[in-house]
Amino acid sequence: MAKLPPMQELKGRALGRILIKMGLLTREKVHECLQIQQQKGGKVKIGQIFLDQGLIKEKDLKIALAGQRGMEFAEIDRLEIPSTVIKHVPAQMAKTYRILPIAFDDDKKQLTIAVDSPDNFRASDDLATLTGFTVVPKVADANALQDAINKYYAESDESINDLIGEIESDSNLATFRGRDASIDLDDLKELADSNPVKKLLNLVLLQAIRDKASDIHFEPFENEFKMRYRIDGVLYEMVPPPKHIAVALSSRIKVMANLDIAERRLPQDGRIPLMVGGNPVDLRVSVLPTMFGESVVLRILDRSQVDLRLESLGMREREMNMMRQLINKPNGIVIVTGPTGSGKTTTLYSALKELNSIDNKIITTEDPVEYDIDGLIQVQIRTEIGLTFAKCLRSILRQDPDICMVGEIRDLETGEISIQASLTGHLVFTTVHTNDAPSTIARLVDLGMEPFLITATLEGIVAQRLVRKICTNCKTPFQPKEEMLLELGLTPEEVGDKKFYYGRGCEVCNNTGYRGRTGIYEIMVMNDELRELIMSHASTNVLRDAARKNGMRLLRENGLLLIYDGITTIEEVSRETLAVEAG
Repeated sequence: MAKLPPMQELKGRALGRILIKMGLLTREKVHECLQIQQQKGGKVKIGQIFLDQGLIKEKDLKIALAGQRGMEFAEIDRLEIPSTVIKHVPAQMAKTYRILPIAFDDDKKQLTIAVDSPDNFRASDDLATLTGFTVVPKVADANALQDAINKYYAESDESINDLIGEIESDSNLATFRGRDASIDLDDLKELADSNPVKKLLNLVLLQAIRDKASDIHFEPFENEFKMRYRIDGVLYEMVPPPKHIAVALSSRIKVMANLDIAERRLPQDGRIPLMVGGNPVDLRVSVLPTMFGESVVLRILDRSQVDLRLESLGMREREMNMMRQLINKPNGIVIVTGPTGSGKTTTLYSALKELNSIDNKIITTEDPVEYDIDGLIQVQIRTEIGLTFAKCLRSILRQDPDICMVGEIRDLETGEISIQASLTGHLVFTTVHTNDAPSTIARLVDLGMEPFLITATLEGIVAQRLVRKICTNCKTPFQPKEEMLLELGLTPEEVGDKKFYYGRGCEVCNNTGYRGRTGIYEIMVMNDELRELIMSHASTNVLRDAARKNGMRLLRENGLLLIYDGITTIEEVSRETLAVEAG
């Protein structure tokens, strides 16, 4: 291996210059390779050309790239790492981030880790956030690193159960039993910095992200402390940790989200940005004081798991055509409606992404901004300082947009400005909380909006629900009983020889029988008949009948088609459309 010059001589230098300093290349060879790079149109990295020409080895390139970033190279295959160092990083974290702890300075609280690439700098940032240590990364050979991870973590795939057992037997943490209200600030900091607590929280976070959970709930009750995940819209309980570490977990989360750990009487909101497996993951933190301590909910926004294309929403061809006609209108209002967690935001983002082109100026106002998309100007609502949807929308209209998205019409003022925006030639997307598409009209009128203005501006309403998809690995046909069919208002004669399926439960779907979700939709496109009915204050049922004559398929009807296609189950469609039928 070549001798490495001092780090300050390498950092930020050109790669060829570093390899010359290392005594591996001559100036002439570097110039020859630069000419080859030019001939290839600059599309191949110079380091790859050095390798292709047989001038250097892969390891030499890695050492040079590390030096260029100001990082040292670690020969980890020659190291014997103590178990006291290894225990600072749980097995799941080491495997997820492809890192290995190689040294720990207790006085400085400094952890030295080996990473597989100089580009994996986010691993050290995330590790610093998750552990609270100062993290110093060194670059190692990728194969040697993988061998070392396999060696040191062979038998130590820690589970949440193991960590909870470790916490229960921790004598230091045991001193905090029954002291929830009387813990001073120094003790809170000590709790937040406790190694077992950090390891448990990190394992919970990584497992939730791996299992594609959308939320993690930490809930204090009088005699217990619960942890729950929400996966595909359903909450699952995890092994509960001891109640006395509730304060420690909430304090640790607050430290990671840069919140005030001394404030335990007021709600707080924050965020924790992470990079897991090379994908950006945003954790939105909400802390709420309750009778028995602080309830903490983490919303996981894993951008790698969200496919913001209209084709991925699960619309049938007919609904997709109606949707495309709506979003390509030159002006007017398009409303997406449904309860919380029904996928409204994803539908709106997918529409905006399709319209996101160089000739469209798109501005959104959201609470909160869930995904940042290149090309969109996105504004975060902050009601505590008076930045409401209405106030924000007034300013947006002075920014010369073509398309606006208003997170939600909550009051008359926001509704009136949305109408004003559409009357002045803008296309406005927004959401309203109603059960189905026709009942949205009654909601707008209840807010105080004039029927003649609604008919002048409204182009269409999209109602939606999310249903869980049957796991394709354990999908099994079955014959439903008559009472199951009655839940959907079906008779055995109507069903005929149609096939029905359910998920038996397997390792792939965590024995739930479901994996992933898809949408069911009800799209009401405005026409002259519907506008006249709205003007004459027609009831929701009359509007629904007229919309169906105009080609609107009800939520439940679309749900039935998904059942017949073997995508979802009778129970899912019944559960998600029950309120609609009742309404």
